[in-house]
Amino acid sequence: MNPLDGKAIAQKIFANLKAKPTPKKFLAAILVGKDPASASFLKQKEKTAVELDVDFRLYRLDDTTTNDDLREEVGRIARQGTVGGVIVQLPLPKHLNKHYILNAVPREKDVDVLGERAIGAFYTGRNSVVPPAVGVLDEILRYSTFDIQHSTVAVIGLGFLVGKPIATWLMGRAKEILLFDKGSDFSLLKNADLVISGAGSVGLVKPEMLKDDASVIDFGYGASQSANGKSQLHGDFDASQLTTNDQQLTTNFYTPTPGGTGPILVAKLFENFFTISRENG
Repeated sequence: MNPLDGKAIAQKIFANLKAKPTPKKFLAAILVGKDPASASFLKQKEKTAVELDVDFRLYRLDDTTTNDDLREEVGRIARQGTVGGVIVQLPLPKHLNKHYILNAVPREKDVDVLGERAIGAFYTGRNSVVPPAVGVLDEILRYSTFDIQHSTVAVIGLGFLVGKPIATWLMGRAKEILLFDKGSDFSLLKNADLVISGAGSVGLVKPEMLKDDASVIDFGYGASQSANGKSQLHGDFDASQLTTNDQQLTTNFYTPTPGGTGPILVAKLFENFFTISRENG
């Protein structure tokens, strides 16, 4: 089972974007509170923006902000003529209604495809950009030459960020789709040729739960403290449990955490920004 190099895939996307005209308008990112994981994700996006020569501007709001105040601020930022795309960094503090806030982002500036107008257009095939998680899946399938058409695919976690849009995209593409959530009977995972997990439950998927030649695309992440006090990222897939026999199989792959889907997610978000900027002028 080979680890798939997400950074290498991301760099190919960046190389393609660098050959295109740089968007004239700026990409606005909105961060509420001081969540360390959110700040880390935004730092990755800011670093990518520098690499692509994209004007990236961060708006910080206190975590005591209200739903109405935040929605008004998101709308105010999005209405600016010099703004080409808007990111509302998730997760938001628990007292905020994420869907109420995300729906303030106009479809034509929704690079994450999270507002109801953008996601509705995606579900009906009317959107020129797809949710970044779907873009990651498509990119990995092409990079690995995985035969999705003749495969049984399991999707773990049915959230609006990963599971739901991916399951929708797979319809009509995969031979069979198996849907799981936390608490499901995972014995049927043995039937899956490809397992896509976005449950956000560290170590949920063990190698022994899978068929021998299954591949894994892992969107889940969580942090733990190592013995030296440093924070370590882990995914839903427990790659530490791979046996020698597992490691010797070369026909399948898994995405490690970190360095798997994360870099590609950032790359696909910027690809969306370039696309909508080109369309909207």
